[in-house]
Order: sequence, then structure tokens, then C-alpha cells
Amino acid sequence: MDRAETRVAIIEDGRVAEVQIERRGKGSVVGHIWKGRVESVLAGMEASFIEVGIGKNGFLHVDDVVAVGVPKRKRLIADLLKKGDEVIVQAVKDPMGTKGARLTMQLSLAGRFLVYVPFGDGIGISKRLDDDERHRLRDICKRLPADGGGIIVRTAAAGASATELARDLASLTLLWKAIRERSDKVKSPSLLYSEADSSLKVIRDMLNETVDEVLVDDARQHERIQGFLRRTSPELADRVKLYQGDAPLMEAHGVETAIRSTLSRRVPLASGGSLVIDDTEAMTVIDVNSGKNVGRGNTQLEATITRTNLEAAEEVVRQLRLRDIGGIIVIDFIDMDDAKNRRAVTKALNDALAGDRTRTFVVDISPLGLVQMTRQNISDGAREIMTKACPTCGGQGFVVSAETHAIDAERQIRLLLSRGTHESPVAVAVHPEVAEYLKADGNAALSDIEEDLGVSIALEADGSMAPGSARIAGASSGSGSGRSRPRSRSRAKAEATAE
Repeated sequence: MDRAETRVAIIEDGRVAEVQIERRGKGSVVGHIWKGRVESVLAGMEASFIEVGIGKNGFLHVDDVVAVGVPKRKRLIADLLKKGDEVIVQAVKDPMGTKGARLTMQLSLAGRFLVYVPFGDGIGISKRLDDDERHRLRDICKRLPADGGGIIVRTAAAGASATELARDLASLTLLWKAIRERSDKVKSPSLLYSEADSSLKVIRDMLNETVDEVLVDDARQHERIQGFLRRTSPELADRVKLYQGDAPLMEAHGVETAIRSTLSRRVPLASGGSLVIDDTEAMTVIDVNSGKNVGRGNTQLEATITRTNLEAAEEVVRQLRLRDIGGIIVIDFIDMDDAKNRRAVTKALNDALAGDRTRTFVVDISPLGLVQMTRQNISDGAREIMTKACPTCGGQGFVVSAETHAIDAERQIRLLLSRGTHESPVAVAVHPEVAEYLKADGNAALSDIEEDLGVSIALEADGSMAPGSARIAGASSGSGSGRSRPRSRSRAKAEATAE
């Protein structure tokens, strides 16, 4: 951790599995609660835009509006909200690109073991827990005073006592009371509650008996985490240690290398194959290539392909988590003829996804080797935080070639020299890359222009020029491009007549 950003890495089996980066003044707003104001109601979209004071207005769909006694199937946004209404909303998705935060009025407050839903009802239990533990926790929660709200029991509650669950719920209900009291005192838009930073959220959501240790390289943050654990899980506090190594923490554990790897579209596989990850406006496409993996000895092609796909399935999930890729994802596995092998690859993908905390949905692999899936998209990943769109290509991932720029510059030169009369040699300024291209192949391109227009050109390279542009830089007998210039066609004709 440093003053500019907080970085959290999760390492599983010696490899970096997840990375979270939170920069000063640009942290995630997921979980924040505001008293907002309705700016507009869009009946055609059954949604409204809410001003919460973070620049872009948030988006609230009719399904996320809390309206007691009104069935969801019969609700219309225009009947529930109008411009100027004040509402209490919570962010469930960060602003991304041109879109504002996704909001809900169905608030939820997360604790160490429980999530309290003030406007909910009933008891929900994490499906990651086994049946016996689910029954035990449900029996305990039935006896807890939920103060009219609902309770969701988290995976971290495995083995938790009735006392621990009651203490967690009591803390959350007190927090909800404080939020309501603050809401009564402030005007909209106002922030009512800030979710914990990324390091505390990871501790709250993931630290349990299966975690070997947590290393923190900032003394102040270490004390904050210790204070949180002393209140919630004192038995786990000794697993959080202040890092004392000589090398920077993230460098010592390979996190720096993993973070930088997210900037590359190609991911090598141990077998010699690779993944190629491309983002589009609509989805992320992952292509599996066999590369140098051609099998050994008498190995059948189908077997080699299947092994590559099985390896790729695990690496795909690691990359989804490491890069925090969300939305629609299409994975193009290498074609397999045997349906049994396709099922094996799908199973490997699902088994790997079982360790992903983010909600996913996978469609069976198609005969063409394609897997379609969705992964919940909540906030920007490391690459989005660390990069910006290329100013040259506009984020498209390619640039116009030097040849194209040179051809454009030729057109500009011909247009400029065709206007009025110019004394030879004419100094023409172009981008250095274009100048190099025009001078190549014995100045053939430049000679054609000179012969067609009957003028000698002194080419000048100017790094401030746009690549495809040209400019008359001024004529001078002493200027030139470093080669003897041919006589112009008009001058040669005049000299012939004089003789």
C-alpha cells in the first residue's frame, strides 16, 4: 500500500489469482448508500436517473425500486417515482465508461457473517455451505431479532456460533438505524454510508480458517485490520502480519509481474499453447491456440487438442479473475470431434469457476467448440484502472500504416503545389515517418510528384506534423533534401528554346 493507491492480491497455490487496485479519489462506490434525488423518469425504459453527487447520475430500474404492497409484475416506474423525489439508494455496480453507477433501493449491509437486508424478509443461506451446516445456521437465525428485515448468511459463517451471529446482526441493525437518522438530517444528494476500502472488504469477505496468512506492508492499515478483527473474529487476528521483508511486498510475491501481464492480450500456456484475449464493445472473446503443443510420440491429434483445452479451461478462469473480466464472454476452444471430450472441457471450466467468488453462468460447449458465459461485472479491473485509450488509434488497437499516411501526404503536397506558383525548390514539411517513406526506393514517390508538377521539392521532416498532413514550409535556394534535384519540365523547355 502507498499514498497513491491500495493494492490487494490473493495468492492461491503459489500463483496470483486476483488483484484489486484502488486509487486515491477513484475507489469503488459499490456498497455506498446515498440520499439521492430523482432527476428524470424514463417510462420507455422503466427506469429513472438519480443524482447522488458523484458526477454521473446513477441508473435505477423499476425492479430495484422498493414499493411495499405493489406487486413487481404490475409496477410502472411512472407510478412509483417522479422528478424531484428523494430516495435512499445503494450502488451495486461502479460507473463504467459513459454509464453511471447501477443503483438499487433494496439495500443490503454486509457484516462478517451476515448480510442484513432492511427491506427484505426471510433467511437466505449461502449455497456453498453443506446441507448440515445450512440447517444449523438456519435454526440459529430463526431466533435472531431481524427488526423486520431479511438475513443472508454468508459462506464465512461456517462454524460460527449463535453468539457471533447475534453480535454481527446487532452491529448491522445499529448501522441501519444510524443511516436512517442521518438521512432525516441531510439534504439530497448526500452520502449516508461508505463501504469499507478494498483491503478491509477482502478481510471481511475472505479471511477464514483456510487462509494461511495475510501480509500488510503499511503499519496504519495493519492496525485498522487488527482493530476490525478484534471486534469480529479475534481468533483470526494473529494471521494478519506486518510485512518486514527487504524487497517490496508485491514484487517479492510475483504480484507486480502478474499485474503487468494483464496488459498483454496473449497468455502463454505451459504446454506451448496460448490464450488470446480481445475485448469488444459487446463482449470479451478468448481464443485458445495449440501453438507449439503438437503432442508427443504416437499421441492422437484429438488427445493433444483435448489436453490443451483442459489446460486452457483452468487458465481462462484464472485470467477472468485476475483481469476481473465481466459481461458476456465467448471462449473459442480448439475443435474436438468427441462429445465426451467436449463434456470434459466444460466440466473442467465449471470446476475452476467453483473457486470464483463472482457470479457466473455457463452454457454448454457447442459442436464448434464455443462456450458462452456471463460473469457479473461490478467494477473496473486492473487493466482498465491502469490504462487509457490510445490517442492515436482511439482505443481500437491499431494505427494507420506509414504507407497510407504517405499516400495522404502525397495528395496534400499535390494539392498545395497546384495552388499558385512556387519558386523551386519548394520546402515541404511532413511527418518524419512520411518523409522516410517518400525518400525510400531512390526517392521514386517524390520524383513522380516533381515530374508531374514541374517543380523541385525540398522535403523537411517535422515531428509536430500530423502523419498524413503536409505544409509549404517556405522556398529557399539553400534548402533541400540532400540530393541533386532534376530540372523542372518548364525550365528544361525554356533552355532548349534559347539554344
